[in-house]
Amino acid sequence: MDGFLFIAFPYIALILAIGVGIYRRRRRPYTYSSLSSQILENRKLFWGSVPWHYGITLILLAHLFAALFPGLAGWVLGGRIRLLVLELTGIALAFYALFGLIVLIIRRLPSNSRVRHATSYMDGILLGFFLIQVATGLGIAIFERWGSLWYLRTAVPWFWSLVKLHPEIATVTSLPGIVKLHFVLGFAIILLFPFSRLVHLVMFPLQYLWRPYQVVVWNRRGRKVTAESTEVMR
Repeated sequence: MDGFLFIAFPYIALILAIGVGIYRRRRRPYTYSSLSSQILENRKLFWGSVPWHYGITLILLAHLFAALFPGLAGWVLGGRIRLLVLELTGIALAFYALFGLIVLIIRRLPSNSRVRHATSYMDGILLGFFLIQVATGLGIAIFERWGSLWYLRTAVPWFWSLVKLHPEIATVTSLPGIVKLHFVLGFAIILLFPFSRLVHLVMFPLQYLWRPYQVVVWNRRGRKVTAESTEVMR
């Protein structure tokens, strides 16, 4: 079972995410959107979206930094005070992101909610996966202490073995069940990526860098004529 979850499943998730994402971009380009519901409930969206996006973005950047620069991350986490500060910061960010996610879910629960009618089944599934993922990450941070330190010695070598196409799962098979679930859910979210509104994350408006300037012509003469015509009619 570990062989499928930590070797086959990550590759399946990545291949489907890339393949289906490209297919959707070519066949249904106008669905590459976040489908924002700001116009429906702006105030509730603010209290949910801002904590969620800021919290989860900083957490993901911390994970990515440790994976790309394990030596530097090991030095940063080597000091006891620095490790404690970073651990507490990570827990605070996790609570911050969890609060925003719960708000985003609650605003969709009432049967008369306008946002609920604009929410697809895939959106609901994705929110559920995010909720479990953040909850398990928070549980690891609280009950499996110093996770940021042993993350460098277990998950990072496993990630790089997948990248090198020589999977080595010995460092992760002995981890607690909640940690394994956290890893598997991460790739499950990647698998759901091309089937949900998350695809808007890869749509960077790079064409704005080289498109010609937009020329705006004010039709002031038309306004003057209209005003003069109004005076004549009076």
